[in-house]
Amino acid sequence: MKLKIGKSYYEATARQRIACILDNGTFKEILPPQEKKISPHLEMFNIPVAFDDGVVVGEGQIDGKPVSILAQEGKFMGGAFGEVHSAKITGLLKRSLRTKPAAVVCLWDSGGVRLQEANAGEIGVTEIIRSIFDLRAVNIPVIGVVGGSCGCFGGAGIISACCDVLLCSEEARIGVSGPEVIETTMGVDAFDSRDKALVWRTTGGKNRYLFGFVKTLVENTPDAFRAEIIKEMKEPCGLALEQIEQKHAALKKRLEDFSGLGDALEIWAKMGFEKPEEIPGMSEKELAEEFKRVSGGIIC
Repeated sequence: MKLKIGKSYYEATARQRIACILDNGTFKEILPPQEKKISPHLEMFNIPVAFDDGVVVGEGQIDGKPVSILAQEGKFMGGAFGEVHSAKITGLLKRSLRTKPAAVVCLWDSGGVRLQEANAGEIGVTEIIRSIFDLRAVNIPVIGVVGGSCGCFGGAGIISACCDVLLCSEEARIGVSGPEVIETTMGVDAFDSRDKALVWRTTGGKNRYLFGFVKTLVENTPDAFRAEIIKEMKEPCGLALEQIEQKHAALKKRLEDFSGLGDALEIWAKMGFEKPEEIPGMSEKELAEEFKRVSGGIIC
């Protein structure tokens, strides 16, 4: 049995998401707030600390099977990676190489690396990436989930691409550079971060799903995410050279097909959608059915 907490994954806290996704009463937190493992850097910037440093890590069960699980807390510094934050994630991943769970479930919700401890955060991101590939090399599935208010940007966006599979809701946003960063670097004519419709159709879950970056577009509820995680735990995993070559070929084709287009609406039209302007209003099921009809091998 599992615990029900609210109806919105987007609005839930990190601990609420874990409680909803795991079997009820099975979670055992590693380095809980009582341990007070706080950032050693934030005090000099007069920034309040959090006793879990913005990430919850531990072990539990999903559908009776053992899993390792982590959840970033977007409400603390935007879920940003710092020294302790990254070390907790890396430690859990490395521990999973020994415990060999049925899956490692990563609930990403982060704007990237903390500027206040950028060097430590950047190093932490690389250590997390290496640990994910170590797990995939021994066929322990790494399942990424994105559906929080901060999205998945910067180092988190890169990490999410390293998972075996990525699940997200329509509310999810995924990218390397955030909208404001793109506007600052390239100018408002290139990307207007105040145009929320543009931001969502560019970085949002639906566009990432249509590009094949995300395997499944999930309804914005903990129950829906849990159900999809259970499905993915039954699927084969791992990383083979053939898969990488197929991905590179697909990325090359994407560049050839869409590089001259300036908006997701134009891309969706070229994919074969007769009314691309209706995509933002489609339900997850409606979009999946329409995409199946028009995809013609576009998924990559």
